[in-house]
Amino acid sequence: MSEDDSTGNVVLPDGGGKKASNGTPMNGHAEMGAPCPAASARGTLQTLLSRESPFANETGALPIGEFEPLAPSAAFTGGGLPPSSPLSTARVLVVGAGGLGCELLKDLALSGVPNVDVIDLDTIDVTNLNRQFLFRQKDVGSSKAEVAARFINERCPWMKVTAHHGKIQDKDPSFYASFQCIISGLDNVEARRWLNATVCGLVDVDEDGDPDPSTIIPIIDGGTEGFSGQARVILPRITSCFECSLDAFPPQKSFPLCTVAETPRLPEHCIAYAFTLQWPREFPDRKLDTDSPEDMKWVYEQALTRAEKYNISGVTYMLTMGVVKNIIPAVASTNAIVAAACVNETVKLLTFCSQSLNTYMMYMGSTGVYSHTFVYERKEDCPVCTSTVRKMIIGAQTSLNELMQQMRDGDLRLKSPSITSGSGKTLYMQKPPALEKATRPNLDKPLSSLIANGEELAVTDPMFPDINLTLSITFG
Repeated sequence: MSEDDSTGNVVLPDGGGKKASNGTPMNGHAEMGAPCPAASARGTLQTLLSRESPFANETGALPIGEFEPLAPSAAFTGGGLPPSSPLSTARVLVVGAGGLGCELLKDLALSGVPNVDVIDLDTIDVTNLNRQFLFRQKDVGSSKAEVAARFINERCPWMKVTAHHGKIQDKDPSFYASFQCIISGLDNVEARRWLNATVCGLVDVDEDGDPDPSTIIPIIDGGTEGFSGQARVILPRITSCFECSLDAFPPQKSFPLCTVAETPRLPEHCIAYAFTLQWPREFPDRKLDTDSPEDMKWVYEQALTRAEKYNISGVTYMLTMGVVKNIIPAVASTNAIVAAACVNETVKLLTFCSQSLNTYMMYMGSTGVYSHTFVYERKEDCPVCTSTVRKMIIGAQTSLNELMQQMRDGDLRLKSPSITSGSGKTLYMQKPPALEKATRPNLDKPLSSLIANGEELAVTDPMFPDINLTLSITFG
């Protein structure tokens, strides 16, 4: 039985909130099919954007723009943000539609940012359903980006989410240049490096090396691992970029093949043996499908048998998934907290209504609800966001192949470098095949026979699209 409160609204006894006399919900949730969200859903954001603030963006440690409150006459039609609001007109790209991406899309929808694109290559697996709440059992096997976009558009009629199913590398730089802000919810370092380099490469710089502000597209980078997470603001060519902090991400762990094959000591060794050695022998004509429950069950069972043989405990199906797919433990609450921080920074970057994060926030949920912020300094010789010539001292008899190996294993962590000398001579080129074959003999030659002491080399790599790395080689 319901009762009336002092305002005349009907209070529902089950805690369902209030209803106005016309039956409209007043608990902040819009009805399906409504033309736009109820005013109560984002009234505080409307207030924030309509009033002057002593904490506007220009007062912070990382000023980006000057806050201009919306005009008092701005029409909040139907309760939504007015067309004059920067949030109503900005285009935002969400990269990744997984655990973090689902939270990002939800938060953008509830923050009045309607023009959103989402890109993801993955399809939905049954193991995603416990935390990636935009997906259902019927969606297993479908595109994450397409299902997430459809869910948001149907649930939130004011949203215009456009899905892109595919690799981020397949999009031209002009695609990324069409957005006012990019939020990264990627789950691997290599993709984040590529995105960072691509967006940094969009910035125009003058003869003095100063960036053109109109070509800067902010990146909000979010990441989670278990109960820990981080959110950071990257202003290409102004703040530190993702490449500046690469040392904080150790290379992916691998296991020596001899240990895996002959003297396994860890459950991970048994799993690695099953999918790297046993699978090719049992199924020589078929590649392991890491998204197939049948294939993963086979790997798990073979790893368990091998673990029992060597008296090794700890092989589980979840560990098998983690080793084979390099899965990082995911906790829904961590995704929610980090996504909220990322969207909060996005709103501030688009409207200048508050001080921007400068530049890194870490959340450590395993020790309590604790976070701290700090400035991640730029790396002076960063190959992506600086134009500094990197200096290397190497032996005169070092071969070109050994130099390239140093580029792969050292702090640069390149993937497939191609090298041209300062005089314009092509020392080694990965593609096309004809040019690779023609320059292959240079790999075994000492550098002293290919270049002069102190000569500069121009290096290109798929990890850094549209960016040339310059190395100055000194023989020591």
